[in-house]
Amino acid sequence: MSSSSHLFTRRSFLRHCGMGMGTVGLGTLLADPLNAGIDTSPLAGRAPHFPARAKRVIHFFLNGGPSHVDTFDPKPALSRHAGKPLPSGKLRTERKTGNAFPSPFSFRPYGQSGIEVSSLFPRIGECIDDIAVIRSMKAKLPNHEPSLMLMNCGDAVLSRPSVGSWVTYGLGTENQNLPAFISMCPGGFPIKDAQNWQAGFLPGIYQGTFIDSAQTRIEKLIENINNHSTTRQNQRAQLDFVGRLNREYSRDRDADPQLEARIQTFELAYRMQMEASDAFDISREPGHIRDLYGRATHGNQTLIARRLLERGVRYIQLWHGKGQPWDHHDNIKGNHAKLARELDQPVAALLTDLKQRGMLEDTLVIFGGEFGRTPTVELNNSGKSKNGRDHNPYGFTVWMAGGGIKGGTVHGSTDDFGFQAEENPVEVHDLHATILQLMGFNHEQFTYRYAGRDFRLTDVSGRVIDPILA
Repeated sequence: MSSSSHLFTRRSFLRHCGMGMGTVGLGTLLADPLNAGIDTSPLAGRAPHFPARAKRVIHFFLNGGPSHVDTFDPKPALSRHAGKPLPSGKLRTERKTGNAFPSPFSFRPYGQSGIEVSSLFPRIGECIDDIAVIRSMKAKLPNHEPSLMLMNCGDAVLSRPSVGSWVTYGLGTENQNLPAFISMCPGGFPIKDAQNWQAGFLPGIYQGTFIDSAQTRIEKLIENINNHSTTRQNQRAQLDFVGRLNREYSRDRDADPQLEARIQTFELAYRMQMEASDAFDISREPGHIRDLYGRATHGNQTLIARRLLERGVRYIQLWHGKGQPWDHHDNIKGNHAKLARELDQPVAALLTDLKQRGMLEDTLVIFGGEFGRTPTVELNNSGKSKNGRDHNPYGFTVWMAGGGIKGGTVHGSTDDFGFQAEENPVEVHDLHATILQLMGFNHEQFTYRYAGRDFRLTDVSGRVIDPILA
C-alpha cells in the first residue's frame, strides 16, 4: 500500500472514531426491523416511541421579539403606574430603560374561555378557545443571536440540530417528493441565517430547506427547480450515473454521511420537479380561500404552508421577514400595529381552515418569538423616551394550538408588570420536550450518538408542560 493510502486510512480512522460517530445513529435507525423491507431512505416515514397526537408542525416565528405585554399578557398595573418607577424594581436590561410604560393597545376577553387578547390580534382572539397561551416563558440571554439558537436548536452557544431536524430525523416524511422540513422567510434570511434550521451533527438531509416566500413565481421561490437544458429522461440518466460514482467513492470511505446527504439531496431536487410546482401554486385554490388568508405576502406564505402540510411536509417555519422585524426599541405602537396587521388574518385563517379540513387535531401550531420585551420604556442617550421596549428574556409569551393541545387555557404568569416569569415558569427545553411529546417521543430517550455521547434536543433538562395537553 502506498504512503498516501496509509495517510488516508489514518485520517479516515481518526475522523470516524470522533466526528463520524453520528453515522451509528442513522445506521441503527435504518436497521430498525419495523422498517425492514419498506424503505431505507433517510426520509422514510417511521414510527415514534408511542402514538403521536400531532403528525406535523407549523411554527410562526416573530423574529425580533414581540412584546408580550402588548399582545397576549395584559398588565393593568402598568397603567396604574404609568410614568412611575416600578415598585418591584427593575431587572438588568441590555439598554437603558425608564419607568412603567403602559400598553398603547386595549385588551378584551374572547371566546368561552374569556382569555384576554390585545386589539393587535382580534382575529386570532376569535380562535382563542383552540389556543393554549404560555405566559411564563424564559430565555437565557437578552441578545437575539443566542436566543434564536436556544429557541430553534436548544442551545444558546453550541452548534446543535434544530427542532425541525430532530423531528424529521425521528419521523421522516410522508412525501418523498418534497423536503420534510421547510423554512420560509419573505425577503431574505433572519438573523443567524441557516443556522436556525441547521441539521448540526445529524445527517445533512435533515436540514431545513429555505424558501424566500416574497417571490411569487415558482422559478424564484425554488431556484433551479426546472432544468431548461435537458429532458427529465436525460436528468434521470445523469443522476443514476453520478449516483453510482458517488456510492463507489462512499464505499471506500465507510459511507461518509455528508456524501450520502448530498446524494439524497440530488435525488430530492429531481423529484421536486414533479410536485413542487403544484404544491406552491396557490392560484389553484378557490377564490374564497385566497380571500380568507389575504392576498398579501403573509397570506400567500401561510396558504402555501397549508398546501405543503396537506402533502406530507413534516415541519414548517414561517418567519416574519429578514433580519429581526419585531425588534421595536422605539414607536412600538406604530411598528407593532403594522406587523400585527400582516399576521392576524393569515394565522386566524390557518387555524380556521385546518379545523374545517379536520387537520387541526393532528397539526401542532406554534406562535412566538425568541424573547419578549420590557414593561419599562426604553430611553435614548439623552434619557428621553423612545416609546419602545428593550429585550426581555426573563418572561414572555408563546402560544400553541391543535395537535393535542388543550385550547382555551392559560399556563403560568409573569409578575404584575410582566418583567419576569413568576408562576409555573417554562424553560425553552420544557417547550421542546412538549413538542416532542406531542409528536410521539419521550424527549429523554430520543437521542443521537455523536462524538462518543448521546445527545438530545433538551440536553439534560426539560419537563413536558402537562397542563396544556388535552
